[in-house]
Amino acid sequence: MTSDDNIMEAAYRVLSLRIDDSLRAQLDVLAQLNGRSVTEECRLGLEHWVTQSKADPSILARAAQVRAEIERDAQTRRDAIQAVLGGADQASTGTAKPSRPAKSDETA
Repeated sequence: MTSDDNIMEAAYRVLSLRIDDSLRAQLDVLAQLNGRSVTEECRLGLEHWVTQSKADPSILARAAQVRAEIERDAQTRRDAIQAVLGGADQASTGTAKPSRPAKSDETA
């Protein structure tokens, strides 16, 4: 393998795929007809599917929901970090919040 081959290999990640014999035979024929490798046929097919999925309104709606969930989770984590840092970070931002006393082990 030459250094150019190593560079080409580094540009891609390996994906192992399990398919039935019928689909594999069809891929073999299509690859031969198109003058490409089965790997290239799979990559092109996946690229096409990803492109189509990115334009699908239901996928876009779900992506917006997932983004909102991620933002909520991130805000929760930012709030938690803020609570842990307490006054040290609040002093620099000017957003001091009242602290709550720690719960004691005794119950009233």
